[in-house]
Amino acid sequence: MQTNWKIGSLFGIPLFLDPLWFVILGLATLNFGVAYQEWGAAWAWSAGIVMALLLFASVLLHELGHSLAARSQGIKVNSITLFLFGGIAAIEEESKTPLKAFQVAIAGPLVSIGLFLLLRIASTVIPDTSPVSVMVDDLARINLVVALFNLIPGLPLDGGQVLKAALWKITGDRFVAVHWAAKAGQILGFIAIALGFAVDFFTRELVTGLWIALLGWFAIRNANNYDRITTLQETLLKVTAADAMTRDFRVIDADQTLRSFADAYLLAATTPEVYFAASDGRYRGMVAIEDLRLVERSAWETQTLHSIAHPLTEIPSVTESTAIAQVIKKLENEQLPRITVLTPAGAVAGLIDRGDIVKALAQKLSLRITDAEIKHIKQEGSYPPGLQLGVIAKSID
Repeated sequence: MQTNWKIGSLFGIPLFLDPLWFVILGLATLNFGVAYQEWGAAWAWSAGIVMALLLFASVLLHELGHSLAARSQGIKVNSITLFLFGGIAAIEEESKTPLKAFQVAIAGPLVSIGLFLLLRIASTVIPDTSPVSVMVDDLARINLVVALFNLIPGLPLDGGQVLKAALWKITGDRFVAVHWAAKAGQILGFIAIALGFAVDFFTRELVTGLWIALLGWFAIRNANNYDRITTLQETLLKVTAADAMTRDFRVIDADQTLRSFADAYLLAATTPEVYFAASDGRYRGMVAIEDLRLVERSAWETQTLHSIAHPLTEIPSVTESTAIAQVIKKLENEQLPRITVLTPAGAVAGLIDRGDIVKALAQKLSLRITDAEIKHIKQEGSYPPGLQLGVIAKSID
């Protein structure tokens, strides 16, 4: 399994390198080194590696622009990663308004444009005959290209984020905006792949054509990912606790003694069960086995379940109409194995755990998840690696 390497932090944001970053670092060094051969081999290759590193320093500053704009809105930035196709900032959640989303999206290109202007100004005070002047001019142009390329209007590029913010403002629906911006990214990705093959065929520039095609593939894959996650987010808001809950619990007589309960249920149980005590037609609370063990055995003969039942008002619960997104957040924030679902009248309607949530989503979205996988999720109390619902739910307002 590929693992990113942590290389430090900037403004408290962890910085990572994808191992494939060294591939593009080598290609960039080769590109600049060959271009500077007139300075002599030693100078050319030294300048090549310096330019390659400065290129990625520029990419890092670009991503830092996005990150700091997000942090100014109170949004957590988990990391910045440099990888084969540039850099990416892992921003934990969506901005609250279209304007704020636009501010985060445009921050990166503005940093790149700012670097272009600063480098152009710097080049005016450096002698034209100096190799440093050439390097500064090249770095300035690269930052301008980075800014303009990222402003192409399709996800996952910054221009796609800008387009999403504009469509969000026009339609008033963030999900619709993401779907349209992702569609634009998919179309642009296919165009890039076609262009890459055309470059290969007509110019024989195989490396250039392959690189353009790879960028197109990257755009399509990530646009599809945006679209898929957005569909999942919409579903998390539409599906309710009532849609996912089960009735995998037992209602027992609250008036029975602890001894009677232990003999009738605990000794015969082969798997852990959830018990709710009731009397006179009303739920009295949840019975936790751990609480039973805290009571002296000598008292089991006289104490009833009333003495250890946790009232429904004191246990973690949601109502039947609660969106699954909120259920997931509550499970994760409070690190609960399951949560109780209550009716409007305050009675127990059902229980929900992570397996129940995944099963409901699998049915709604036609996901291929087997009963064995659902059982494993219930036992482990964690979501599958490819379905990090805790993170996705947290990104929803």
